[in-house]
Amino acid sequence: MKDDTKKLFRELWYYSSLSFSIALAMLIGLGIGYWLDTRVFNTSPWFTLIFLGLGVIAGFRNIYLAMKRSRKL
Repeated sequence: MKDDTKKLFRELWYYSSLSFSIALAMLIGLGIGYWLDTRVFNTSPWFTLIFLGLGVIAGFRNIYLAMKRSRKL
């Protein structure tokens, strides 16, 4: 395979996995918040909302880093 084709497949793989990493960041935040609310502190829904917000922020950070990376290429 040519180097250009390899580079194209590598970039396609990176950008297609970006949506998975955004969703995963949000689900991890939601899961941690839910666990803290139900098992540890019994303060539903506060930790769920806080950690969901942190997961959304982490997802947007992933988008920002991907845009920053694409500008370098």
